[in-house]
Amino acid sequence: MTAAQDVALLGVRHHGPGSARAVAAALAQYRPDTVLIEGPPEADGLLALAAHQDMGPPVALLAYVVDNPAQAAFWPFAAFSPEWVALRHALDHDVPVRFIDLPAAHTFVHEHEEEPEGPGIDPIAELARTAGHDDPEQWWDDVVEHQLVGDGDALAPFRTIADAMAELRPPGSEPSGGREARREAWMRRQIRAAERAGHRRIAVVCGAWHVPALAGRPSVASDDALLKGLPKVKVELTWVPWTHRRLSQHTGYGAGIASPGWYQHLFESADRGTVRWMTKVAALLRAEDHSVSSAHVIEAVRLAETLAAMRGRPLPGLAESTDAVRAVMCEGSDVPLALVQDRMVVGDRMGRVPDEAPTVPLQRDLTRLQRSLRLKPEPAERELDLDLRKDTDAARSRLLHRLTLLDVPWGSAATSRTGSTGTFRESWRLLWEPELAIKVAEAGIWGTTVESAATSRARDLAAHSGSLGEVTALAEACLLADLPDALPTVLQALADRAALDADVAHLAEALPALVRSLRYGDVRGTDAAALRELAEGLAVRICIGLPPACNSLDAEGAGAMAGHLGSTHAAVALLTDADELHQRWSATLRTLAERDTIAGLLRGRAARLLLDDNQWDAAEAARQMRLTLNPVTPPAEAAGWIEGFLAGGGMLLVHDTRLLGLVDDWLTSVPDAAFPDVLPLLRRTFSGFDPGVRRTIADRVRAGTDTPATPDRPGFAPTLDRTRAATARRTAAVLLGINHAPPGARGSAE
Repeated sequence: MTAAQDVALLGVRHHGPGSARAVAAALAQYRPDTVLIEGPPEADGLLALAAHQDMGPPVALLAYVVDNPAQAAFWPFAAFSPEWVALRHALDHDVPVRFIDLPAAHTFVHEHEEEPEGPGIDPIAELARTAGHDDPEQWWDDVVEHQLVGDGDALAPFRTIADAMAELRPPGSEPSGGREARREAWMRRQIRAAERAGHRRIAVVCGAWHVPALAGRPSVASDDALLKGLPKVKVELTWVPWTHRRLSQHTGYGAGIASPGWYQHLFESADRGTVRWMTKVAALLRAEDHSVSSAHVIEAVRLAETLAAMRGRPLPGLAESTDAVRAVMCEGSDVPLALVQDRMVVGDRMGRVPDEAPTVPLQRDLTRLQRSLRLKPEPAERELDLDLRKDTDAARSRLLHRLTLLDVPWGSAATSRTGSTGTFRESWRLLWEPELAIKVAEAGIWGTTVESAATSRARDLAAHSGSLGEVTALAEACLLADLPDALPTVLQALADRAALDADVAHLAEALPALVRSLRYGDVRGTDAAALRELAEGLAVRICIGLPPACNSLDAEGAGAMAGHLGSTHAAVALLTDADELHQRWSATLRTLAERDTIAGLLRGRAARLLLDDNQWDAAEAARQMRLTLNPVTPPAEAAGWIEGFLAGGGMLLVHDTRLLGLVDDWLTSVPDAAFPDVLPLLRRTFSGFDPGVRRTIADRVRAGTDTPATPDRPGFAPTLDRTRAATARRTAAVLLGINHAPPGARGSAE
């Protein structure tokens, strides 16, 4: 246990509740005059905050390189972490406390080096194997965690641990260089410094693996040689909130525990732990409308204790408790058991850090905004629906979009739970991860407030964006984030890229985003006149360049261009008060639909868009189909035309017997030799229809496309049934909230 009579080496398992209780008992008995803890010494100035009333574990020390905040590391602490218990003991008893691990300033330099030593074996696994156990975690819990508090001598268990580790690390069995050797040399140096400072009762809390190395006490000269000339970088440290879920990560003190909620329970329940656990499980299941009685709790406790006895364990562990809950409270089902696993075994507990903790200015501004907007960071994922007509929701939207621009992904876009598609609605999925603290530190180079940082970031992206699509997306992001100071720079970059880009596909890809930005600007009250002018200019260039760009395209190119055709059509339709542009676009579509050198897929798509936009009537659409579906046109080209024409849905064929008859006549006339080439195209076309539409089309073809309506086939007739139409007309008028005019009269419902 000791390297000298006045040094107590308390070897622990990081995040072990038994180790934590044992450390508390050992410190109470030993009454040290200083406490040394394995951890980054740059955090010594922050240790006093652990006693602050607003500090609540789980928390973590965050260390990052000042010049490169992405290079960072965490040292997490839970309430059941032995290091946290030792820290609080020292602060509560006014005992000096320090961290003694190798400084982060050095470890960041060497973090990527190949480690030649370390625990070349898993010490717990090796001890468990020697004892005849194949589950090292269970063995450690049974032999160490459940037994650590000794009878009468709280230091005795730590002597036993030291002896066990010494067997695994005999003198001379390890290489003399490497990161682990430097860490232990530094810790020995700090122990010697505490002795020179006059401390007579020194308690050292460290990982059990390090105890033999600290007890051995090599010469000062050998330690100095290991530590001589270590390179370093400038680092800063602070406290950040942590979560139980993140305690499973292997970083800093991340021991990879899979059940932090269970460990928290063990630490808080000094007696009758199984009874208390089953009671909590029952309360959770009852809250979720599962029928669980007191009898279930009693029986589950009995079963867990019986299983522990049968398995030779001193107390029921998590495995026994889980088996008992599944069998008794969940009636053998894993569905409610998954709820217990998520809510209790792991848990969503999130720590708290006082405002006095140092942080970058950007983080302080973000914290201020989170409080004013009542957007509390939470470790559990939640949905947030925003109504942008409300000031608070609009401000929340701006904050989330600005953070997205800064690459701080606290929120991600989600599908509205209300099904709303209006521009005044937004839905977000929020999840605060502790690692976002690093992202905020990284973003701090752009400014001291969220708005100023996002503005600077947008300007930089505009200057370095390579493609027109990237700048268009950036313009959209600036409007969503309400960054008026960045928008001129972005729009200028957008105009420059658009002027130099002659690729119609790139222009067509950029236009929809610009038009969306206009709509967002309208609902947010943003002056987007320059953006509108740019969008209309882009649309004119597309109208001019699209016909030649569509000439002689192969199947793959035609498919990609068909997508651009549809998105551009939708974008132009949203550009209100642009009648001349609408007419020009319609003329472009007619050119595409009537030009023989353009792929059938594109001609059919253009024809359908003209029909849907009332630029062509059904008769003209039928004429174009008749011209295309003729014996002279290659079958594959004709099938491509049908695919493009029917891409908007198959209801046209249901209600227009002429179009259905034309398709049917053409299909039956396709030569046998060409049919294998046509079939995949037709299958792809008709597979996109709703099952009901496909079934109705099949019924109509089976009955004959020119068969008149019959009583068993209502709704299909060569002429309009005005009596039935009037009923639908009145219903539509009620839904729209307009006055209904009687059939035959001209009124607001026409």
